[in-house]
Amino acid sequence: MKIIIVGGGQVGGYIANLLVKDHHSVTVIENRDKALQALKKNGLPDECILTGDGTDAATLEKAGITRCNALVCATGLDETNLTVAMMAKFEYDVPKVAARVNNPNNAWLFNAGMGIDVKINQADIIGHMIADEMNYQSIMTLMRLSKGEYSIVRVRVDYQSSSVGKTVAELSLPAQSVLIAIYEEEALIIPHGETVIRAGQFILAFADEQAMEELNRIFGSGTIE
Repeated sequence: MKIIIVGGGQVGGYIANLLVKDHHSVTVIENRDKALQALKKNGLPDECILTGDGTDAATLEKAGITRCNALVCATGLDETNLTVAMMAKFEYDVPKVAARVNNPNNAWLFNAGMGIDVKINQADIIGHMIADEMNYQSIMTLMRLSKGEYSIVRVRVDYQSSSVGKTVAELSLPAQSVLIAIYEEEALIIPHGETVIRAGQFILAFADEQAMEELNRIFGSGTIE
């Protein structure tokens, strides 16, 4: 895939390196000297870096926006991210536009009407993760999906859990959940009906908020603070 990232700070640089490792064609647009130096220092190839202003149409076209599959607005300024998003979606018809939300108070602006398909609200994600850690003793949220209604969560099997020693088929799992994987130490298991649950394992699951409570009851200590 051809992907353009506007903003080469810590967030944009990190995303760029991940995408390059996955063999995507990546161009990062950045005009700050310090950020440009950091991109090169962190190993991003020179051919992936374009010096310029991401709100400038000529710069975007030089980066290949007319043929890109996705564009990420990752600058530290919400107004810049919104401007680039609208240009990408409405002037260049980019199929997928993702934008970083810096100020949580501006999150309501990051919507389809502004050309944004996916918004990345770091404060909201971190806040929910902290809240989940406080509410559910055994569950940690790894990623929120489907407008926040569903999450990919990691559940630790408590040593006092009633699920220990049972097979997956014997558990009354909530309807709005799916077990994705089970891992312990170096082993990764794709769960099926005959998979036996053992204490200390970590389980990756897909669940909504109500199902998370039930998963905590099944695999955790069963109490919620």
